[in-house]
Amino acid sequence: MRIQTEPFDLGVEMTKFGEKIGSSGAMVTFNGVVRDEGDSIDYILIEHYPVMTEGVLKNFSEKAIIRFHLEDVLIIHRYGALKPGEIIMMVATAAKHRHDAFSGAQFLMDFLKSRAPFWKKEISRGQEKWVQAKIEDEAALQSWN
Repeated sequence: MRIQTEPFDLGVEMTKFGEKIGSSGAMVTFNGVVRDEGDSIDYILIEHYPVMTEGVLKNFSEKAIIRFHLEDVLIIHRYGALKPGEIIMMVATAAKHRHDAFSGAQFLMDFLKSRAPFWKKEISRGQEKWVQAKIEDEAALQSWN
């Protein structure tokens, strides 16, 4: 798990992740990108509290590993100012079977959208607006209960 301001190379990260995998027959990745809403967003600003964020991500990663029989999990999430088209985050999971790898990745994405302690602000033409939680993101996480 890494939380960083710097961009990262998806291919390099997936290769490194794959090199650590022993008995898994499936690896799944998801990459989040800042949406390009035309001229409406100059950039987003992602903020977090490092100790809190690291603890929460570690806890949910451990839950996913146990629940979905994952061999390994990778979460990379960026913070700071990010422009449309830039990669925000990556989730990778590895498991013996594809269903577990896909389910684990989906579970982690639903968690990241609704429970991870990141705060996003959209900056558009000098105006700032905090991004509010979406009901459908919360419902997606609750569906795992």
